[in-house]
This record gives sequence, C-alpha cells and structure tokens, in this order.
Amino acid sequence: MWDRQAVDLLDLLVHPVRLRIVFAMSGGQTRTTSDLCTQLPDVPKTSVYRHVGVLADAGVLEVADEQRVHGAVERHYRLRGERAAIGADVAAAMSLDDHRRAFAAGMAAVLAEFNAYLDRPGADPVADQVGYRQGVLWLGPDERAKLIDGLRSLLREVVDNQPTPERSSHLVTAIFFPATPP
Repeated sequence: MWDRQAVDLLDLLVHPVRLRIVFAMSGGQTRTTSDLCTQLPDVPKTSVYRHVGVLADAGVLEVADEQRVHGAVERHYRLRGERAAIGADVAAAMSLDDHRRAFAAGMAAVLAEFNAYLDRPGADPVADQVGYRQGVLWLGPDERAKLIDGLRSLLREVVDNQPTPERSSHLVTAIFFPATPP
C-alpha cells in the first residue's frame, strides 16, 4: 500500500472540474476565480469557487496577489506545477481501478474542454486545425521510448511560451497504451 499523501493527491487531481482548472491555470499566468468562471462558463460559479478553494488549500494553487475590489479581496492565483501532477512513483503505486478512474476523469475534462470550445462564437475546427485522430503504431519497447522522448522534446521547446497577442492557448492530450495483448 502507498502513503496517505499519494492517495490524497490522486483524489484531489482526479476530478474533471479540478483538472479543467489546472488546465486553465497552466502556462504561468495568474487568474482570479472570476477569470476562471469566465473561462469555464459551463461550470456553475459556486463549483468553480469551491474547487479553487480545494486546490488552494492543497497547495496546488497559490495566491500570487491580492487586491481590494469594491470592498472585497480579489485573489490572483498561480499554479504550482510540481504539485499539480501525478508523478511516476504515485502512478506506479496506483491500482488498475485508480488508473481507470484517472483516465475517465481526464477524458471527461478533455470532452468538457472540447465542448466549451465548440460552444464559443466563431469556433472553426478546420481553421483552428483541431485534431482528434487515433491510429495504431507497431512499436518495440525501444521505438516506443524513442517516440515518447521525441514528443516530450518537441513539447519542451514550447511549454514555457508566455502569452502574447499572437499566441492562444492550446490543449494537448497524448495517450499511449497497448492496443492488443503482447
């Protein structure tokens, strides 16, 4: 069995709304809870506020700044990326049901993000080069490792890009698993 902290991290992060908040906070920018409500219009505001509080209490989000606005304190949050990921040690200790639950939550979050994109005025999947293809690759262990390392290297080149007027955020989801038994 693994430690309580790992179980808590898994329970914390394996929730579709919290995953979407983590996605929205990625990239180094700060956001208020009100900003997140605007970015996640399909999620009730009370849910966004509650899940931001849960993530902040767990140290996944930290307060970067506070400002008094109309008599209330408005907090600007920043993602603590090192606290927002399930590491290899926790993943190795997860049960098959834990992996099933994590995958389902991740897919639910991706589906919600895609629906939110399609619901935006002017959404144009062709012009935006939206992709959602699935294919089978025949790979040996070394070839699979080389492919994954190559993809990680490509993503590392752009993962620290900061927002600019020319850039918009894009959600990238990579899923690898054997399609047939060995």
